[in-house]
Amino acid sequence: MRIFTIIARVLLGLVFVVFGSNAFLHFLPMPPLPQGVTGEYLHAFFASGYVYVIGGFQVVGGLLLLIGRFVPLGLTILCAIIVNIWAFHLLMAPEPAGLVPAIVVTVLELFLVWRYRDAFTGILRA
Repeated sequence: MRIFTIIARVLLGLVFVVFGSNAFLHFLPMPPLPQGVTGEYLHAFFASGYVYVIGGFQVVGGLLLLIGRFVPLGLTILCAIIVNIWAFHLLMAPEPAGLVPAIVVTVLELFLVWRYRDAFTGILRA
């Protein structure tokens, strides 16, 4: 089980480091913005500079997972980003193709939260 934990941690860390770095380095091609509410949201996301804040948190959370130190902190940071990914895809862009990456990162996140559950007992205690 320890090997699966390391694999999941590295995969999730790499996903967020790569896509978070893209906010700064622009190495992945950006398709044209869609029409409607989705396009308006993405325009505001890029024009306001909010993309850099989210990209920064993705890189920090991903690096914490890759390094293997403060993994629960990295999982906590990435959990908030994953919730926003789900909200975006469910409310503004509900195409099934967009949900696949959300499902993959959610499964990896939940597995890792389960494996590091002892670190989260303090916030779950009544």
